[in-house]
Amino acid sequence: MNNRDMSENVEKFTGRVAAYAEYRERYDPGIVLPLLRDWCGLLPEWTVADVGAGTGMLSDVFLAGGNRVIAVEPNVEMRQACAELHEGNAQLSLIDGTAESTGLEDASVEMVSVGRALHWFDIELAMREFRRVLKPNGWVAVVAFGRSKDGREENEAYEEFLRPYTVNGLGTRAQYTKYERLKDLFAGYEFRNMEVRGEIQIGWEALRGLTLSLSHAPLPETPEFGAFEEALQRYFAHHEKNGCVTLATGYWINAGRFG
Repeated sequence: MNNRDMSENVEKFTGRVAAYAEYRERYDPGIVLPLLRDWCGLLPEWTVADVGAGTGMLSDVFLAGGNRVIAVEPNVEMRQACAELHEGNAQLSLIDGTAESTGLEDASVEMVSVGRALHWFDIELAMREFRRVLKPNGWVAVVAFGRSKDGREENEAYEEFLRPYTVNGLGTRAQYTKYERLKDLFAGYEFRNMEVRGEIQIGWEALRGLTLSLSHAPLPETPEFGAFEEALQRYFAHHEKNGCVTLATGYWINAGRFG
């Protein structure tokens, strides 16, 4: 990944932050924290660097567990939203940085966490940076949560609706192979992972907001938005029952350490 690609990735969510903050799926501390405590020995005394923190949704999980969190986020609008949403919370600090260059000091945190952002990283450079900032025997936790690609007809139809708007028409999951590489990146070291499946019921306004929060969805001010929204309305009308569409969801929880 070159510098231009990395710069473009930083701006992917500019203009989408309000929809992202309101409509993206929230992480459940009751699902995430017990696993990380069991696998990693996560303690409230640990400092967690949440890299690619966005508006702070994964940070909120660790704050709920009593941790001090350093939210690392390169997008200006995302940082501003995160600051506003956590105003007055002394346990969270916010810095401008990327996964490849966090701005954190050497050996300064017990855990690096990554949410729904890993696919935007230069994974090799990011892992090198994570090793630098982690204390000895520190952990990397990668936690993704959202709709599944499959599992229900509604999921498959939604993926096909979005496909024409994705890069080269490859679909929303084209970059998600980076999550599949995690096991190999920690080969020879300690690594744990688990998938937790579920479902969500989502009404029209929430579906529209969730869709607008996606990086590849046309923004309302663009010429293609009208046709995009009409197609989304047709999708909803076809699949809704009692005012909601049911989508299969999944948590993909991973944790590894290098020594």
